Amino acid sequence: MNLFEFEKWVLREFNIDLSAYKSNQLHRRIESLMSRVGINSVDEYTRVLKTDSKQREKFLDFITINVTEFFRNPEIFGELSKVLREELLPLKRPLKIWSAACSTGAEPYSLAMLLNSIDPYVKHKILATDIDKNILEKAKRGEYGEAEIKNVKKDYLDKFFKKTNDKYIINDSIKSMVNFKKHDLILDSYENNFDLIVCRNVVIYFKPETKNMIYEKFAKAMNKGGLLFVGATESIYNYRDFGFEKSSTFIYKKD
Repeated sequence: MNLFEFEKWVLREFNIDLSAYKSNQLHRRIESLMSRVGINSVDEYTRVLKTDSKQREKFLDFITINVTEFFRNPEIFGELSKVLREELLPLKRPLKIWSAACSTGAEPYSLAMLLNSIDPYVKHKILATDIDKNILEKAKRGEYGEAEIKNVKKDYLDKFFKKTNDKYIINDSIKSMVNFKKHDLILDSYENNFDLIVCRNVVIYFKPETKNMIYEKFAKAMNKGGLLFVGATESIYNYRDFGFEKSSTFIYKKD
């Protein structure tokens, strides 16, 4: 079995479409993971993934890129706050928000804290999705270490977290704003009528045709005037192809 055959096996076994990822980058990640456990052949690695639940979990965590932190790129979150005040909060109703590929939950909880602070009298609801059900269980617990909360302002820490030993735990008012759900951006259907979709530092790993498919589906899932918030390295150069205009450097508005 070669790495391309391995991709087909992963699709059958885990329902994860690795063919959508950039091949060279993906294959380096797989080979790195194999070398960490002292495995040299794809056939041997496949046998291990079939029989060893811990290695299977490590593979899924590693391949689905579970890296996140609160208020990643704080200055860009500041720009989001400004655009929300100008574009969406004047609607004077609860917003429908989607944090796609949310990993351990730092991003949707960041959105919840931001909205609680700038619009405290409306309870906005956030759908937070990820392909990895194990990481979603961690996200639901809302427990984080020092490194993960490094960008959280002190007043947010005091207001929205409880510190227990070396853990910072999100309070229930913020947790209640977020609904976590398993979802695959490539294979699953999308909900509709979103006012804000946040998908950051994920599509950079995908092939151009997969990126375009995701952006097109995002656009169809959004209300007119809705916003798409992307990562700091993810400018959408063909944004007009999907019916977007720019609201800010990394924020796009559906026409």
